[in-house]
Parts: sequence; C-alpha cells; structure tokens
Amino acid sequence: MTQPTLGLRQNGVQFSLLVLINAFVGGMVGLERAILPELAEQEFGLAAKTAILSFIAVFGLTKALSNYFAGAFANRVGRKNLLLIGWVVGAPVPLMLMFAPSWGWVLAANVLLGINQGLAWSSTVVMKIDLVGEKQRGLAMGFNESAGYLAVGVVAFLTGWLASEYGLRPVPFYLGIGFVVAGFFSTLLFVKDTAGHVQAETKSSTRPLLSNIFRETTFKHPNLGSITQAGLINNLNDGMIWGIFPLLLASKGFSIQEIAPLVAIYPAVWGLGQLF
Repeated sequence: MTQPTLGLRQNGVQFSLLVLINAFVGGMVGLERAILPELAEQEFGLAAKTAILSFIAVFGLTKALSNYFAGAFANRVGRKNLLLIGWVVGAPVPLMLMFAPSWGWVLAANVLLGINQGLAWSSTVVMKIDLVGEKQRGLAMGFNESAGYLAVGVVAFLTGWLASEYGLRPVPFYLGIGFVVAGFFSTLLFVKDTAGHVQAETKSSTRPLLSNIFRETTFKHPNLGSITQAGLINNLNDGMIWGIFPLLLASKGFSIQEIAPLVAIYPAVWGLGQLF
C-alpha cells in the first residue's frame, strides 16, 4: 500500500474539493442571516427581541457542543463519515424553515443546523489539515474559513434579494436544498478519508499529545487559552451582527433588499481577510 504524501500541491484535488464543500456548509448558515429576524416578526408575530434572538442562542450552544465532541467522534467513525453525518443532520433544515408552523420549529431547525455546522465545518477543516501536514496548517485553515465565510456573505445577499422579490418563504430556502444535495453527494462520491494522512504525520511527529484538551486549551496553556478566548469574543461579535443588526436596520425603516447587502458585508470581509 502506497504511503500517503502530505502537502497542498500533492493533494490539491482533494483539498480544493473540501474547500468547495465547506462553502456549501457556510451557505447553510447564510440562509438565515438576512431574513430570519424579519421572519420572526412578520410571520410569527414575535415582538420581544429576546425571543427573536433565541434562535442564535440555540444554534450557538448546539454548535459548541458538536464542536467539542467532533474530534473524538471523527477518530471513532472517520472524518468522511462524520462529514456525511453532518449533512444528514442538516438535510431537514431548509424544509423546516420553509414550512415551520410555529417559532418552535425554527428553533428545532437551528438545533439541527448547529449540529450540521459543528460536525461538517469541523470535518472539512480537520481533513484539510490532515492533507497538508504540519507546515501548512495555517494555510489550510485560512482557505477553509475563507470559503465558509465568503459563502455566508454571498448567500445572505442572495436570500435577501430572493425574499424581496418572492417573499420570505419558501423561495429563499430553496438554496439550502441545493447545498445539502451538493454537499452530501460530493462527499459521498468524491471525498476520500484522510486516516492514512493522519497516520503518516503521526509517525514523523515528535509533539506530545495534550492530556486534557479542554483544560489545556482553555485554562492551562497561555497561548492556546488566549486564542480560545479571542475566538469566543469573535463569535460573540458574529452573533450580534447576525441577530441584532437586521433588527436595528428594520426598525429604522430599511427594506429586506437594503438589509441583505449590509448584513452580507461582515462575513464577506471576514472571509476575504482569512486569505491574508
């Protein structure tokens, strides 16, 4: 059996495919960016801002837990299988958002979306890191985050435009069905598991394993702890933009067509920034 070779150039096709798949993953989040707060007010009659923002809290908590267990789960079932599971869990989300009869259904959809993001986004970035090896991990992470967040921005803009032309439901969420189908079948048919690349790097690596990942990366290790804290603050900012910004603009009389490009700017700039 041929030993897998590490490196971006040597694994360019698989790496590029995973970049594309993570764009589909990011697109799933982009579905809600511009229109869900307005959907809460117009179709479900939610007046309390805390109730409207509950979907972000549900999504964030579920995604955080999924991220936490994704690594161990990937080692148990394999990276590719974890990515497929992420797509299966996310498959009902567009349909639930299209036909939700109550806000509870929207919250349930965001539980599934959080699991989808936690498993699928984690899988794509870990597989890219597996492919390129130790020296190009930062580059792999940059490409992954760039594709995901650019997709969030583009889809946020598109769903806003579709909502202004055809209404808040169901047309904007048709994009989500396309992302699920494309993401699942491209993974199933073309993605190769990276277990062999992990074994190849493990043989040459001299770095010790962390005894307790959560404790080391959160409290004990100063560099990893500061990075974890910075990530927490960044995600809090993202949640504010996602939930409060559309509500603020709508309260000032902005239309959904005007809100969409403004909401899309933040993730798009974030995605472009990852390339540098």
